[in-house]
Amino acid sequence: MGIYPPPLELLIHHFTKLPGIGQKSATRVALHVLKSEKKLAEDLANSLLNVKEKIRFCSTCFNFTEEDPCDICRDEHRANGVICVVEGPGDQLAIEESGSYRGRYHVLQGVLSPLDGVGPEDLKIGELLARLQKENIEEVILATNPTAEGEATASYLISSLSEKGLRLSRIALGVPMGGDLKYMDSMTLQHSIKSRIPIIS
Repeated sequence: MGIYPPPLELLIHHFTKLPGIGQKSATRVALHVLKSEKKLAEDLANSLLNVKEKIRFCSTCFNFTEEDPCDICRDEHRANGVICVVEGPGDQLAIEESGSYRGRYHVLQGVLSPLDGVGPEDLKIGELLARLQKENIEEVILATNPTAEGEATASYLISSLSEKGLRLSRIALGVPMGGDLKYMDSMTLQHSIKSRIPIIS
């Protein structure tokens, strides 16, 4: 039996199921909700229900959206013949917030991971291939993460797309601005050397 009343213990238990929230953080959040005005709990409950009821995947790019297709897929100014392929919605959001890219996206909804039983048929790769001709795509930018699974996914996509007559590019990977070489992992350093750019003097 817990030290808190059962309803509070249950709320803490549910918070611990969220990623990155351990027992202490869950307890702190639950106690905050308990001490706050009732409206906070009502707004939180309504927001949770709204997300589950109103948010879905865009049928074109497979990013989260309230309207289908999403705003980016509906924007004709984005139809510039370039698609940026990312692993998940969080990656798409990070690129979008950078303001450095103004084309369209394709969200794979994961990465290849044979050990976890995730193969090409479990990702949105078939849907990507179907978009290429339909949208007159000229370039595909691969923006998978620099992990073993991300690299395997990028390699698979390169082999699948290499004969389509497209420009294929990969986002630059390597030492970040302000980084210190002695603290970099070997994969980051390998990418930095392989992706080096010539200096024009």
